[in-house]
Amino acid sequence: MSTRKRINRRSFLKGTGVAMALPFFEAMGPMSRAAVGAASKTSGVGSPMRMVCIGNPLGLMPDSFFPKGEGRDYELSELLRPVAKHRADFTVFSNLDHDVSGGHSAVHAFLSGIKDQDASDWPEGNISVDQRAAEFVGARTRFSSLVMSPGRAEGDLKCELSWTRNGINVPPVTKSRDLFRALFVQDDPSLRAKQASAYDINESILDAVNGHAKLLSKELGKADREKLDEYLNSVREIEKKLGMSREWLDKPKPPVDIDEPTEGAFTHSLPIFYDLMALALETDSTRVASLGIPGSIDTADLGLSGSYHGFSHHGKAEKLRQGLFVIEKFQTEQLSRFLDRLKSIKEPDGQSMLDRTMVLLGSGMGNGSSHSNKNLPVLLAGGGFKHGEHKLYPKENHRRVPLCNLYGSMLQRFGLEIDTFNKGTGTLTGLEIA
Repeated sequence: MSTRKRINRRSFLKGTGVAMALPFFEAMGPMSRAAVGAASKTSGVGSPMRMVCIGNPLGLMPDSFFPKGEGRDYELSELLRPVAKHRADFTVFSNLDHDVSGGHSAVHAFLSGIKDQDASDWPEGNISVDQRAAEFVGARTRFSSLVMSPGRAEGDLKCELSWTRNGINVPPVTKSRDLFRALFVQDDPSLRAKQASAYDINESILDAVNGHAKLLSKELGKADREKLDEYLNSVREIEKKLGMSREWLDKPKPPVDIDEPTEGAFTHSLPIFYDLMALALETDSTRVASLGIPGSIDTADLGLSGSYHGFSHHGKAEKLRQGLFVIEKFQTEQLSRFLDRLKSIKEPDGQSMLDRTMVLLGSGMGNGSSHSNKNLPVLLAGGGFKHGEHKLYPKENHRRVPLCNLYGSMLQRFGLEIDTFNKGTGTLTGLEIA
């Protein structure tokens, strides 16, 4: 029987008067799986490749989104007609999903494949594909990633796209004015001085925490030392972000020839967010961007009477289906406009920005009316892949192809040397580079 000293769960790594809670160690004694999960949540050459992920929490009507037929000769669906001119630049995928269920409670797994409550069971938690790419970018851009949403939403109507490896949801910027100022308005000198002082304090705290951690590791067994090392890796990620912030603190932001935007209804704000996202990519302020459509948009400016959520629960009632189609069509129209913009921007090597930007559109909800998380609506444009097809994958459970295989292909294209991503079994067969 081991006589190793038991460590109290209330132990902390301390430094300069600030404490950081420890992860769970075997030396702390028994702990339920639920408690473990709860604890884990507290804790190139040429033009660069870019990644954009766009999602909503209520899905896209399957019979309006998915094309008829497969391969290059497919019949374009009603919902995809706004992007018809870009047909050669995107691929539609059928029968890809994450093999999860739960309706609204599973939608947040769209970009990760893993529910937040299951994050502790996976080596990289429930990190989403955009944040995995953002880790790779690091300090090469002012913002390793941008997470945005044209408006706030609560509960089932939130579009929680982006997750860190520590199971934390990345909160989106919800006001276009705030996004514009962060990207393009120079900070006041006094504010920069305060930020620099805060970085000094934070770095002192992390130095002290690392020192205490080395002492603590002597009291731990092998498994707990490995867990502590994983925990400290997350602390080092914080250090990297502090370094990134300091590096960019005094660098001037890029000038742009547009006025500061005003806030407005959804039909006003969504195009502005797309425009700012395009400018952020063009100025290399970021190379990773995620845009979540909230499920609580005001539909009056679309000529409708009723809530987006209400229309999504149409129960096959034609009037509600027609209203939902109006909402979803506006989203694909704005996607088309965004692709127009990316194609119009030329890279130094003569390619368009779309050739160097992967644009993913989809949802973690396969059918909002039936609350199905199967056969998710997924479209991928640009990024230098061979496009122009509707790829129909097997739908039988024993042959099901994970959506994370597509994400693995995207991350490899982004430059990561990985074999799989989260629940994937490899990369996506049939998706080739042009």
